[in-house]
Amino acid sequence: MPAARAAFERAGVSCDVVLTERPRHAEQIVRERATEYDAIFTLGGDGTAMEAASALAELSLASPPPLGVLAGGTGNLLARALGIPLNPRRAVPMLLRGELLRIDLGRIDTLEPARHFAVAAGVGIDAAMVAETPSWLKRRLGVLAYTITATRAALRAVLRRQFIRVRLTVDGEVFETAAAAVMIANFGAVLNDRITFGPGIRSDDGVLDACLYSPRNLRDALRIMWRLLRKNFASDEAMLYRSGRRIRIETSPPCLAQADGELLGMTPLEISVQPHAVQLLVPRQPRRRGRRRSDV
Repeated sequence: MPAARAAFERAGVSCDVVLTERPRHAEQIVRERATEYDAIFTLGGDGTAMEAASALAELSLASPPPLGVLAGGTGNLLARALGIPLNPRRAVPMLLRGELLRIDLGRIDTLEPARHFAVAAGVGIDAAMVAETPSWLKRRLGVLAYTITATRAALRAVLRRQFIRVRLTVDGEVFETAAAAVMIANFGAVLNDRITFGPGIRSDDGVLDACLYSPRNLRDALRIMWRLLRKNFASDEAMLYRSGRRIRIETSPPCLAQADGELLGMTPLEISVQPHAVQLLVPRQPRRRGRRRSDV
């Protein structure tokens, strides 16, 4: 926090600091005070950023203030997806001189109150990764801790054939299969574009993208990972993609779900898209033909 405050001071920007004291406190703060400011910044993990984004998305304002995300957590999925430097000394001036990006949000309607996500929600390997990564390992290794745990969860699922039976419904179209993971993606790539979930996924197109991964053996699992790393989404019986506005995930047995690195509880999940729900401050990008702004 001292580094972030110093960065605002160097830029000549007045900044009030309000500390969160409990879960969902950031939501309350933003709802009560958003109209007092030209912009709102969060310094914390993805959970804090999404609490603020949720509050802004639900405000009945013609022009709510934009949100700047400063990385202060372990995964920092949203900051990485937006190309925001993890060091606040660099991030603050880049965002103050940056541009505005309006993105969709996913909304998990089965939770009370409803929860939003920006990057992705899912069940299977990704939820196991979030649940099983110990705090001490996250403090020591950062995002690498998630990579280690995800690899272990993937190998366990494939080698022991610990798949989940999934019934996936996308805008009324139903798919049923055994799967290792189901991702509902809003951003197409994570970890500085190292891993891409699927083809043509954009954060501003008014739909969410269901990505279902169903390896039968280790060879399938390795092929899926290679394709995600290489952005090769040719037809593959172990990978299914569908876009839609309303998505339902049912599993047998019920299993743990996550959204943007935060555990949600158990399936089933009803998910809808909230188009152009929030406006973000992002680093200014050079304009290139064919570049999609949402895939940074």
